[in-house]
Amino acid sequence: MEKENSLKLIQNLSNANGPSGFEDEVRDYVLETSKSFCFASSDHMNNCYLQNKQNSPSKGTTLLLDSHLDAVGLVVQAIKPNGTIRFVPLGRWVPANLTAEKMRIRNNNGQWITGLVATKPPHFMSDAEKKQPIDMANLTIDVGTVSAKETKEKLKINTGCPIVPDTEWQYLKSQNVMLGKAFDNRIGTACLITAMSDLSTKDMDINLVGAIAAQEEVGCRGAKVTVKKVKPDIAICLEGCPADDTFTPEWLIQTGLKRGPMLRDMDTSFIANPHFQNFAIEQAKKNHIPFTRSVRTGGGIDGSELLEYQGAPTICIGIPVRYEHTNYGMVAYEDFQNTVSLLESIILSLNETVLKSF
Repeated sequence: MEKENSLKLIQNLSNANGPSGFEDEVRDYVLETSKSFCFASSDHMNNCYLQNKQNSPSKGTTLLLDSHLDAVGLVVQAIKPNGTIRFVPLGRWVPANLTAEKMRIRNNNGQWITGLVATKPPHFMSDAEKKQPIDMANLTIDVGTVSAKETKEKLKINTGCPIVPDTEWQYLKSQNVMLGKAFDNRIGTACLITAMSDLSTKDMDINLVGAIAAQEEVGCRGAKVTVKKVKPDIAICLEGCPADDTFTPEWLIQTGLKRGPMLRDMDTSFIANPHFQNFAIEQAKKNHIPFTRSVRTGGGIDGSELLEYQGAPTICIGIPVRYEHTNYGMVAYEDFQNTVSLLESIILSLNETVLKSF
């Protein structure tokens, strides 16, 4: 895929509004974008399935490429008497990262209403208040109303409405870096779509299926469904993974901007198949693709569900994202490129004989 087309794909995926459980806008874009080169479908949960047209289950070995549609967001819990909005998180947030940020709320008519996470000006704060940690339960969103009635009846906002960051993707040309929301995991989804498009005319030795799951950020719920439908023999989980290169000593950096894709050995939910992991490393070295490896003491990915269902050898390839789970993340275009190159190299090198060695 040409760079201009890749950037447009990433831009549209990043700008699409789709927090966990409300992925409709992202789902529709994925299906529309993919239908020209694969069989594209979805289920009632918003999981998307992409089947390579050149291959079929008769090939024997099924490789599942996994990504997820959703991103962290918020949901309206209740409207306070003064019209401000009490919310709860969809996925994990650091409360301090929300303060004074613009947000979008999808009202009951499907319109997106702009609001602001309210903060108390320092003029009215005591010294003790200034030192207190921020509690998300005390945060509200202000949509410019003065009563609950106005928020509910005029703006049509009520309990259950989803909320996302009000953020527009942009490309920093001189640095070859992208800024935007939802790179976890729209950047992984972009890699999956790009690889399936690039390989759509290839006659491969495997049956290639993409599954882009819903609700990963709230417990990998979509992957519990996709893995049972696809029944993979082998799987690759693609993730926008948190970069640690701006706050970690050099010797401990395991995911960094412009350092290439990250091959995750383990996290709290997942241990990569070591034979498949070594195969991926060999492909990276053979094709001179930079990469890092990581062993994490936190985190959790769809790969855990892919691995646990029937024990399919599974690895995770991560695209480094600085400042995940905030209104703005940062991704280097070259990391996207190198991830796609590594992914395609692995796919084209797989066959039943290789799989048996895992």
